[in-house]
Amino acid sequence: MTTDTLNIPPVDTKAGAPDRNTRLKSIIGGSTGNLVEWFDWYVYAAFALYFAPHFFPAGDQTAQLLNSAAVFAVGFVMRPIGAWIMGLYADRKGRKAGLAMSVTLMCLGSLIIALTPDYQTIGVAAPTLLVIARLLQGLSVGGEYGASATYLSEMAGKSRRGFFSSFQYVTLISGQLLAIAVLIVLQKTLSPDNLNAWGWRIPFFIGAALAVVVFWLRRGLAETESFKNAKTGDAPKSGFWQLITKHPKETALVMFLTAGGTLAFYAYSIYMQKFLVNTSGFSREVASEINAVTLFVFMLLQPLAGGLSDKIGRKPLMITFGVLGVVFTYPIFSALETTRDPLTAGLLVMAALIIVTGYTSINAVVKAELFPAHIRALGVALPYALANTLFGGTAEFVALRFKSSGWEQGFYWYVTAMIGVSLLVYLFMRDTSKQSAIVED
Repeated sequence: MTTDTLNIPPVDTKAGAPDRNTRLKSIIGGSTGNLVEWFDWYVYAAFALYFAPHFFPAGDQTAQLLNSAAVFAVGFVMRPIGAWIMGLYADRKGRKAGLAMSVTLMCLGSLIIALTPDYQTIGVAAPTLLVIARLLQGLSVGGEYGASATYLSEMAGKSRRGFFSSFQYVTLISGQLLAIAVLIVLQKTLSPDNLNAWGWRIPFFIGAALAVVVFWLRRGLAETESFKNAKTGDAPKSGFWQLITKHPKETALVMFLTAGGTLAFYAYSIYMQKFLVNTSGFSREVASEINAVTLFVFMLLQPLAGGLSDKIGRKPLMITFGVLGVVFTYPIFSALETTRDPLTAGLLVMAALIIVTGYTSINAVVKAELFPAHIRALGVALPYALANTLFGGTAEFVALRFKSSGWEQGFYWYVTAMIGVSLLVYLFMRDTSKQSAIVED
């Protein structure tokens, strides 16, 4: 397949290519901002066990977690809207402009959560403000993924695109890991009463402050050659109608290749902390430590797998994830139900995260390689955000609903089935490393 059949205008792929220092500086800068964005997003999940009683009426732990998980899912409802708005903005105004805008919205959301009084003080206004904050953060993250995935993929260079674009998930995981690290530090330095009463607000203040720093950092990033070439050519403007009429196959591919991967990622990482407490019976402190250690190793695996995809292609990694996910998801969750040994639990969680690495390490570059530059940020962001809203953002809520209904194993089958759907996509789609729509080096 040639670039002509992908509707890509011919360009000089070497002209104006950034030098090595500029490339590395831009990738590091973009990745650092991505880390802070995801720290702000994941702090909510990491501290839900502590702040849930402050925002919702009294009830048992599962009921309060259901309420907080529902608000977590509400934030995902805004992600497609954010992906649409911010994707258009990044395609029309530039990748770095989209990155700067997204971090501003994230900062505002974190500040609202940090400053909102509890339910006992202001009543229903407390959960209302929590929802508003998550809606703003949903807008931010919806645009962040498309802009950062596109920026890193375009800046990486052809021969190392899988390796460097994997840092999109390295920093995504780092943000989650940093949120858990802050939780562990606060658990060690504050009394349980103080952490429950006010200490949970600290990470939201930290996130808001870091977001301000990142805003200025992102204003100084270099723009990508792909965006510059798209703006100087005669390519049509990015838009929703253009996306679904001119690139329907690629749009559907992004949704379905994402569905199983994002559900598995949220099940194995975000929900896992609560699963270890609420089902396995570990303390919150032990569950946080297991989550932190396994996520750290998981983070280190991303560049290794991304670099491997530059050598053997993207498809083999995605197919490996699909096959192993279908075979081992149910056994891993079933074993975690009954284990009471932290080491055994950690090894089981690590096995699940190793499996999902075949998706997480390369999903950003695969999506970016499907679309031409003039619509790439929107094409990456919108269908990904839709799949995340339907599957990733609802993972905790669905899992807890299965548990509250008395059939927790239903969630294990659900994750397995959705990985199977994505596996079918991986088997029949093209290998984007060999037929990429990113033509610049």
